Order: sequence, then structure tokens, then C-alpha cells
Amino acid sequence: MTSPSRATRTFMDYGSISQAMDGICGLYERKLKELNPAIRDITYDVADLYNFIDGLADMSALVYDHSIQAYLPYDRQWIKQRTFQHLKKLAH
Repeated sequence: MTSPSRATRTFMDYGSISQAMDGICGLYERKLKELNPAIRDITYDVADLYNFIDGLADMSALVYDHSIQAYLPYDRQWIKQRTFQHLKKLAH
């Protein structure tokens, strides 16, 4: 699914930022299961997720802003902050 080649791209579309953060966590969890097929319950911490995000050749988000009717770009640092907030919310 992911490739280090800059000639390839994977685009995913989500209905909300929360769904997108779920999707990113899901990407990482699928990768963990692929790498550790014998382990049933895989756990990880946010630093592991950040390493995964940093290890991707490119990652950014385009978020639609209704007030200006345009997509605003966000970088991987923003994505890491939002995944952390998302996971914190899920933990409570």
C-alpha cells in the first residue's frame, strides 16, 4: 500500500478529520498486523505511530474550509497533533 517512491501516491477521502485520524491509525495497525501476524492483540504508543508517519515518504491533509470554500493543506506535524488529540479522546 505504501511505497517509498515519490512517483506513487495514495489518496484517501474521509468525511471528517476524526474519520481521517481513525484511517491513519488503521493504516498503522494494518502494517503492524502484517509485520506481526502471530500476535493477536497488538499495542503501540503514540511515539510508534509518529515514527510510522515520519517514515512515510510524504503525508499531508487537505481539509475543506466551508468559510472560504476551499481546501487548506496541512503537514505531517499537524497530522501528528491531530492523531494524538484523537487518540486521547478515544482513551477517555
